[in-house]
Amino acid sequence: MKLPIFHRFSRLTLASVWVLALLMAVCSEGYGQGAVPPKSVSQPAAISQPMASSAAAGPVDTLTFDFNQDISVQLISFDEMYKIALAYSPAVKFEGALATAQQAAYQLSKMQILQNVGGFANYSMGNQAILSTGTNANDQLGQISNGYRAGVNLSFSIHDLFARPQQIKLAKATFDANAERKRSAEIQLKRDLFNLYQDLLLSQRVLQIRLRDDQSSLAAYRIAEVEMQKGKITPEAAAFNSNRYAETRSTVEQAKTQFIKNIYALELFVGVPIRQLKRI
Repeated sequence: MKLPIFHRFSRLTLASVWVLALLMAVCSEGYGQGAVPPKSVSQPAAISQPMASSAAAGPVDTLTFDFNQDISVQLISFDEMYKIALAYSPAVKFEGALATAQQAAYQLSKMQILQNVGGFANYSMGNQAILSTGTNANDQLGQISNGYRAGVNLSFSIHDLFARPQQIKLAKATFDANAERKRSAEIQLKRDLFNLYQDLLLSQRVLQIRLRDDQSSLAAYRIAEVEMQKGKITPEAAAFNSNRYAETRSTVEQAKTQFIKNIYALELFVGVPIRQLKRI
């Protein structure tokens, strides 16, 4: 009876070794995979779930991107992205509207002198006569009763003569100040966009590093699980590997969340959906 039991135990051990080798091959094949490990060794297919599938559970429209490829080559160039952000930025639009208003005020200050010039025209009727000492009192040229009259009224004050150049300088300086403030808003927009762009690239690199660490800790966790079943290691050592894997899974989820946040931050900052920023 001992010999068949020994043979069955040998076949069981050999099967465990083959399953362990298969798990290590799957873990080392793709570091871009990040699924939660199965509870039993007999389900190795759940380990190879792609990261894109796990990301599809959230409301993020990022399935058009390859998470294992550098996202900088999948997005349009930074200059094109800046042009789009410049066209949709509320801050730049606001400063541009102020600059346009100040330009109109500057042009108005140069034409303000025309308010002192006016013209008039009228036509009068009646029989009021001009007191004339001449001999021909009924002469039509001596009457103011009928006829058209036109003229120009021009008046200047001392304030208009001396203060007008200063008013023009004030309007011009205000216009130049608003134009420079608009330019400052454009520079600040470019700086903020560059920081968001670099944060997105950094978060992807961090996520890839965390995924590689996750796969290594997963392999160590599976090996420790099999060795504990064989009695080669203590439960304390197996618990250490389990805790290590839980920590790496936690950092992977944090890195994944930060990566998705950066994608959405870039989308909101530019003002168009992220799929429109994808390189064709």
